[in-house]
Amino acid sequence: MLQLMLHSHRRIAVAPETRFVLPGYAQRCEFGDLTDSSNRRALAEWITDRRQTKFHELGLDAAETAAGIVAAPPTLGSAYGAVFRAYARRFGKPRWGDKRPSYARYTGPLLRMFPDAQFVHLVRDGRDCIASLQEMPWYDGDIHHAICAWREAIDQGRRLASRLGPDTYYELQYERLVADPADELIRLCAFLGEDFDPAMTSPQGLARRTVPLRKRWHGRTHDAVTSTQVGSWAQRLDPWQISLAEAAFGDRLAEYGYEPSGLPRPAAAHLARYARVGAHRRMAQRKEAVRERWRRHHEPNPVECLLPPERARLTSDV
Repeated sequence: MLQLMLHSHRRIAVAPETRFVLPGYAQRCEFGDLTDSSNRRALAEWITDRRQTKFHELGLDAAETAAGIVAAPPTLGSAYGAVFRAYARRFGKPRWGDKRPSYARYTGPLLRMFPDAQFVHLVRDGRDCIASLQEMPWYDGDIHHAICAWREAIDQGRRLASRLGPDTYYELQYERLVADPADELIRLCAFLGEDFDPAMTSPQGLARRTVPLRKRWHGRTHDAVTSTQVGSWAQRLDPWQISLAEAAFGDRLAEYGYEPSGLPRPAAAHLARYARVGAHRRMAQRKEAVRERWRRHHEPNPVECLLPPERARLTSDV
């Protein structure tokens, strides 16, 4: 919904979710020295020719985009910038953005590629988030992983707000956005340095043209913005799931004004399972941090986007 709202702005183009920015960054050492045009060509083909990257959803000509990547400065950020700049130009807009929930955990790499990026973090009641996530046909985790993901994203948001400051990081809440879209979007536009565009409050028209029916999990974007889903966790989650989420989230729900259910504390077995999943995730993240340090030591090129200044906009929602 927020992606569609931003894309409805007359100056901003926010692409549908792609899957090449973070995977390509993780594989950057494998692309070789990008000062070699043949390596830039291989990177361009990796982005434009593989179904896994979802490049096809951008509606761009693959050959033309690949040529733009080859002609761009020899950095990974420049290659990505060439793709998203082409997407923005497709709509006659000067600014672009990208959106994936996982960006909340990778602001370091994103800032390396786009030092002038701004981050928009959309926060929703964690209980509604885990209820929604479990209903997604593509989600293969269990509720313990879903709970961990929300808690981790909230904690990362806290750190980012402190580290990046108000010019780079902006946080808004889903419940306030759907209750009064104009008021919240006026504030968001002020952060972005743009005039408010009233078209942003009615993203359903754009959704009907651009969100395919096969993505049924996005079906509500075809309708007017509404608050009917706020608090739906009470009907979509079992009592033990609610109590486990509330115990795991600690004070985080209250800090955002979300009322507790009043259910008793969850069973010890559920808490133990959650603790094991959390420990496993932390271990995986530490291992990834070690691999990332190795990659930084061995990366063949700088990664910063060196295209003429066009400020990147990257959003994360949890």
